[in-house]
Amino acid sequence: MTEEYRTWPEGAWQSEQFDGARPGIVTAGVDIGTTSAQAAILAEGSLIGWANIRTGANFKKAADDVIEKAIGSSGLTLDRIDSIAATGFGDRNAAYASTRIDEVRAHAYGARFMFGPSVRTVVDLGGQTVKAIRLHEWTGVRDFMMNDKCATGFGRSVEEIADLLRVPVADLGEKSLRPETDPEPVSTTCYAFANPETIGLFRTGFREETSSEDEIIAAHLFAIAWRVLGVIGKLASLEIGDVSVEEGLAFTGGLAKNRGVTRRIERELKVSALESDCDPQIAGAIGAALLAGETDAGRSERCS
Repeated sequence: MTEEYRTWPEGAWQSEQFDGARPGIVTAGVDIGTTSAQAAILAEGSLIGWANIRTGANFKKAADDVIEKAIGSSGLTLDRIDSIAATGFGDRNAAYASTRIDEVRAHAYGARFMFGPSVRTVVDLGGQTVKAIRLHEWTGVRDFMMNDKCATGFGRSVEEIADLLRVPVADLGEKSLRPETDPEPVSTTCYAFANPETIGLFRTGFREETSSEDEIIAAHLFAIAWRVLGVIGKLASLEIGDVSVEEGLAFTGGLAKNRGVTRRIERELKVSALESDCDPQIAGAIGAALLAGETDAGRSERCS
């Protein structure tokens, strides 16, 4: 097995229009997650650079590397950035950060920046956690729900399946959509049960019907989508008479890149998610950068 199957491509971008000699107010946000780390830099509320890398085993190194990649060739240095905020599981490893932001607020602000003011529900699909966030008509968080312990790690489980099948993780979603009808999902109770059951589907006689590789991937991703729907459902039930998600749904996080998961969530909710040119993984970093400067810049004009 090789790491390349489980890893989404890393990325970085810097604006060609940024004037490093006259930067104005510059803020930055870093989101140090369990599987990936992101950084975003804003000048006067406009995105001028971002980076997305694999976290690896050394969180401090990831925090240092990701901000360096986001700065890139802009001419900035850490001491020329007015305020830096950190968020995510490993936020304390960003020693250069002047403040720390909770992940819920970071993704709420980042989603509004990336998808626009029509966002009402944000679903952050991370490597270890799922967060469903309901917003007011302005940026403020109205309420939120997180997964229980048995949904932890579903994002990482997709990476493990990619390694097992020797299929790039970026291709799993599309492969899962090839079957004409969805097969019965694997265990929706817990990630620890879902993976062994998925592996078991490759054995003759595990189920009555023999499944193709695409059908097995579909069964696994359907189980993940079902668990995510459970988190969203808890959020929706907080409001009497409102048991569904209306228009204004946005996905963030690494698993948001997997259409095999997001399309199934959209199908069950009967809602089409909003789209953005931004990498959905950088939402937390953008939100942290906005909150570092206590500004709400609205929607980004460009993310890549």
